[in-house]
Amino acid sequence: MEYLFMVVGAIVIFLVILLLFPSGAPSDIQSRLAQLDGEGGQFSQGATVAAAELNKPFVDRVIRPLLANMAGKRDPKEIKRAQKSSLRKMLAQAGYPGGLTVGEFVVIQNLFIVIAPAVAVAVGVVARWQAMQLVTAGIFGAILGILGPRVFLQRKIATRLHAVTRQLPDVLDLLTVAVEAGLGFDAACDKVVEKMRGPIPDEFSLTLRHIRMGQSRRDAFKDMADRLDHPDMSAFVSAIVQADQLGVSIGQVLRIQSDQLREKRRQRAEEEAAKAPVKMMIPLVFFIFPNVGIIIGAPAVFQILEAGQENPE
Repeated sequence: MEYLFMVVGAIVIFLVILLLFPSGAPSDIQSRLAQLDGEGGQFSQGATVAAAELNKPFVDRVIRPLLANMAGKRDPKEIKRAQKSSLRKMLAQAGYPGGLTVGEFVVIQNLFIVIAPAVAVAVGVVARWQAMQLVTAGIFGAILGILGPRVFLQRKIATRLHAVTRQLPDVLDLLTVAVEAGLGFDAACDKVVEKMRGPIPDEFSLTLRHIRMGQSRRDAFKDMADRLDHPDMSAFVSAIVQADQLGVSIGQVLRIQSDQLREKRRQRAEEEAAKAPVKMMIPLVFFIFPNVGIIIGAPAVFQILEAGQENPE
């Protein structure tokens, strides 16, 4: 029975790792080699459908269809409520990690709620814990199963928004150079997608696809700002929309926006530097000062004790 629990736990951990860290995106070198092969990123003509399926990673071949099937069997009302809730916005802010849809993420949440307590109790059974310890492990596993996916998503959002903050001035510099060189704004956005990697080029790529499908530039860029929900990106989109409506030179607007964002980034760096001494006080007071006191005061304490032993009166 113990070995059975260990095997089940290993399988569950393996599946969770595959879900959280999918490897479905091809590398840049593979994409370029595929383009040189003349197929534009697709497989060569001699490759069969079965070979193409086998060349896909395990997540795309097994896990993703299973998740899609389970998501399709969920209650449509539940999925619709999830889409209307903040979950859809959180997934958009995180960049849809692993290509997960709202329904698939709901399935993963429900699986975690069941799997995490079961794994915790299984570990307790293998370790021969007492009944109260098993109950405690089950409670902690349930808490982890409920909060784990949301915490993972929030960390993805924080990481992506931080990357947007750091990358936006560089993106505006490239846009400014491209527009002043004579390209249109959409062509300049294409240059950003071609030359750079990160969350902003990904969002530009999605926005340009929406524009080519017939959506107006104003609505497409407003949707991008709503997806990211980043103050700097919202200000940039508002400036671009106003410049387009009023007929102002987009190149001049981009240069002003780039200067403002660089000034904001410098102010943020100065603010973080000003907070550093305050943050350093806690480790200094609780970890460094006591050690320094021990190093300085220990010899004096030993000398006093030795002097007291030599002169007991």
